[in-house]
Amino acid sequence: MKKFTTTVCTLAAAALIASPALADHHQHHERHHKAPTNIIFMVPDGMGLSNTTAARIFKNGPNGERLAFEKLANIGYQSTHSANSTVTDSAAAASAWASGDKFINNEISCHGDYSDGSCADMVPTILELAEMKGMASGLVATSQISHATPAAFGAHTISRYCGTEIARQYLEETNVDVILGGGVYKTKDFCNVYADSFYTNKDEARTYIINKAAANGYELVTDKDEMAAAVAAGNKKVLGLFEQNGLHNGKTPENFRVDETISYPAGEPTLAEMTAAALDILEEDRDGFFLMVEGSQIDWEDHANNVEGQIAETLGFEAAVEKVQEWIAADESRKANTLLIVVADHDTGGFAINGPYGTLSEAGDIIDAGWTSGGHTAVDTIVYSQGPKSKMLGKALDNTDLYEVMVKALR
Repeated sequence: MKKFTTTVCTLAAAALIASPALADHHQHHERHHKAPTNIIFMVPDGMGLSNTTAARIFKNGPNGERLAFEKLANIGYQSTHSANSTVTDSAAAASAWASGDKFINNEISCHGDYSDGSCADMVPTILELAEMKGMASGLVATSQISHATPAAFGAHTISRYCGTEIARQYLEETNVDVILGGGVYKTKDFCNVYADSFYTNKDEARTYIINKAAANGYELVTDKDEMAAAVAAGNKKVLGLFEQNGLHNGKTPENFRVDETISYPAGEPTLAEMTAAALDILEEDRDGFFLMVEGSQIDWEDHANNVEGQIAETLGFEAAVEKVQEWIAADESRKANTLLIVVADHDTGGFAINGPYGTLSEAGDIIDAGWTSGGHTAVDTIVYSQGPKSKMLGKALDNTDLYEVMVKALR
């Protein structure tokens, strides 16, 4: 059973642990060895519905098979605004999922006091709640590991840009078991309150985090062979630091014509491979696990208005969803006890499919693209889900509602 040691949420944690519902659940678990609950939360960052359509046309044609996540049992949609902006950023959006409240853009599960940089009225994130129940935890992303979306689940900071402090919290406070992604998101604005981890140089930040990981019992891996070896050796705590600036630069959708994989630099794991590795490690915990998986760079390609890149990234994300679906389908207990949610934090770029008009696309075609923005938009995003409590997600929702559903799934 995982020991939860974070100190930032002591009062809220005590209230939850004292809850009769949680106490009854714990006693029932001990008496009957109930199959563990797992929550797998998958984020195609910045993916609007048009992204899905374009990727499906490219892969399977207009009349072809739906993408993997489109086949989940329940489909709803969520509003995405933050506490201070109709158009959210990833930090506030992910914090709404993680902590069940609206946050100001840039905040990481933290209602910030900007006079001293502290956080007020914190509640445990859904990842921390899972850990309080003895569950394992994991964060996987194709961005830097301390980027906004994973950060919201595993840390509490006044700003998304406090990258080294976010990573430190993963290792020393939240004690996330499996952390796989790019390098450390270096520190800037509003972060000098975290004096011990105030690094503006990415190499210094990386060294700082590697030293913290070693001191806290993590196995460091830097390529896919080392990652596979760590899994085979039965390591329970793994930190993967791969491409510093985010994974798989230079991908092209043409690669999908051949083998349906992105062209990755040598030695770099795909999102699907990282997801499979995380599952292999986390499934060993008899109390279950919480795992967040982010296809971070759909957002980056949409910011660049790059239709080829976002199709490649969407299909790379779909491959990770397929790994999760295969893992769930392999065991009846997993089918009954794993809540799988796939949802984008926001739309990026206002991407639209403008054509072709008058001719029908075929598999392998890139659609005619239109864009309204180089930034995020406020359009609602789709929520795909299956498993315990997922029927509650098959309707119009606010992004904060997803937290409440996940809390219910833990009970």
